[in-house]
Amino acid sequence: MRDPRRAPHAAAPPEPARVVPRPVPPIAAASILSADFSRLAEAVGIVDPSLDWIHCDVMDNHFVPNLTFGPLLVEAARRLSPAFLDVHLMIERPESLARQFREAGADQITVHLEACRDPRAVLEGVRALNTRAGLAVKPATPLAAALPHLDGLDLLLVMTVEPGFGGQSFMPGMLEKVEAARAWRERNGGRFLIAVDGGISPGTAPAARAAGADVFVAGHAVYAQRDPRVALRALRSAIREA
Repeated sequence: MRDPRRAPHAAAPPEPARVVPRPVPPIAAASILSADFSRLAEAVGIVDPSLDWIHCDVMDNHFVPNLTFGPLLVEAARRLSPAFLDVHLMIERPESLARQFREAGADQITVHLEACRDPRAVLEGVRALNTRAGLAVKPATPLAAALPHLDGLDLLLVMTVEPGFGGQSFMPGMLEKVEAARAWRERNGGRFLIAVDGGISPGTAPAARAAGADVFVAGHAVYAQRDPRVALRALRSAIREA
């Protein structure tokens, strides 16, 4: 029975953070955007929870020109795998859906700097949900725009393509941004991981690793290959041997 003293629409308190594997960088993050959703269990099954993340690219056809999926698919991925679930919100007003994705099982929620009217407030709201908070920047956004928010971040995601579609070519010029982020982290004692997303493959990942990247998001290079399990293994080898 509902407690009459409780407001009828009061939000439930966030659940305690679950205990999840903590892979040591470098980390391969397999993006299920490129997976066959009719075989989702098989797709997430190739991810090794001790080594990899599952990356969920959420797009709203407003912030970026594509429409993908919402909390229901994230919830399905959560039921199918114990791996760390990394949710990348490429949506307008991400604060309006952050709680739904957290309740669906997200271990980390990354929002775009360009989509937030008040990035600091949005990041604080994400952290209040007992989940890790990440900040993403588009290729045209200088690192300087993100500097006020780096302190306390869990992840800085540097887009190495223009967000919206998988299978694009890697933009090597974005590695300067990765290098600058790593230098800031070293100077200021930052604890955030640096991720790269877009055109990442065994061929491009080593240069990103050398520049300072810790997390390598790859969709097409994994799930569009003949054997995704072998492809993910090749990506792991490329980033660990770089």
